[in-house]
Amino acid sequence: MSWFLLLLAGLLEVAWAAGLKTSEGFTRLGPSVFTVVTALGSFALLAVAMRQLPLGTAYAVWTGIGAVGAFIFGVVMMGEALSVARVASAALIVVGLIGLKLSSGH
Repeated sequence: MSWFLLLLAGLLEVAWAAGLKTSEGFTRLGPSVFTVVTALGSFALLAVAMRQLPLGTAYAVWTGIGAVGAFIFGVVMMGEALSVARVASAALIVVGLIGLKLSSGH
């Protein structure tokens, strides 16, 4: 269950990062509220997941999901540049996340 909560926390991190971008520096009310709510949800789920998962593993996986998810969101939804180097770099993050999961013992 803690891994599922960590996955949800990571997905909410992607959501708040996207909201932060669309809030235009917190100058737009709707996206700003969305950003704050999803950030708080992400932190709360991370905190609950950390009750059972090691700190280093949980935090690295949470930020990794956020980083790769934000990268994918940026490319797909915001038309950001896609290159072999960017895809390879994101793939390396995913490999690291898999390694952390497999070696965590949970």
